[in-house]
Amino acid sequence: MEKRTCLIEASEIRRAAALIRARELVAFPTETVYGLGANALDAAAVAKIFVAKGRPAESPLIVHVDSVEMARALVREWPAQADLLARRFWPGPLTLVLPKQPQVPDVLTAGLDTVGIRMPANGIAIALIREAGVPIAAPSANRFTELSPTTAEHVREGLGDRVAMVLDGGRTSVGIESTVLSLSGAKPLLLRPGMLTKAEIEELIGPVEVSGSSLTGAHPSPGMHPRHYSPRTQLYLVDDGGLPEHGRGAYLWIGKAADAARMIQMPHHPGAYAAVLYETLHQADTQGWDWIAVERPPLGPEWAAIHDRLERAAAK
Repeated sequence: MEKRTCLIEASEIRRAAALIRARELVAFPTETVYGLGANALDAAAVAKIFVAKGRPAESPLIVHVDSVEMARALVREWPAQADLLARRFWPGPLTLVLPKQPQVPDVLTAGLDTVGIRMPANGIAIALIREAGVPIAAPSANRFTELSPTTAEHVREGLGDRVAMVLDGGRTSVGIESTVLSLSGAKPLLLRPGMLTKAEIEELIGPVEVSGSSLTGAHPSPGMHPRHYSPRTQLYLVDDGGLPEHGRGAYLWIGKAADAARMIQMPHHPGAYAAVLYETLHQADTQGWDWIAVERPPLGPEWAAIHDRLERAAAK
């Protein structure tokens, strides 16, 4: 677990927890991205998240817990697969979708009978949940479909006074959102790829199916909207250095250089790439370019989550 509590005074955690209990919104760091938190068991507080983000009601939220015991209190079923996965990968960037208990409000789950739960690997997040004494619902702390925040400054720039308090834990380490796995059906189903890969999950519990992309009604997981994770500047995914022919822009590349106004070489390792992706896009987005072009990353299962984020960011 990330040891980031040293950056935050205990009094700040106490104040943030009091705000959570008072139905206010608090942004806080996790190892993936910053979350916009509210009391997960209070429907009125949860509804404030949707308003602040401009998030549609059909996109459910993830609940953050401080222990397996808190997670089990929120669900009707805790199968052996959930126990195996939680013991291996929690705290960490894995969300498990399971049948919910009645006390989990329908507004949080988009009216579905399932809820996504994870235990974040960040000391500030865990301290906040424990001090608040309640599970905390928290999507990324940004406006809906825009770039996720990986620093407190990204939160302040994106949400402004829509959040009562921002806990500044520095830059996040994983850099993109969690893997989401449903255990609510007959077979495990991967709903959203993350840096915890399908192969790593299958090593532990066996075959995992992958969700299709067509959606009607409530989404079974966050992050399934066709356009998502997008900078305000138009983003293009390109091959072999082929850049847009209009205007001037920034180019993020790994292996094929080109002749753009600004060249940004990205890391060759997928973990390092993910860790800086959103921050790099945030920086480029503030510089007034006509476009941002991103060289399509290598293929391979370890790059799947990065491809997912970039393809949604580039969607029209």
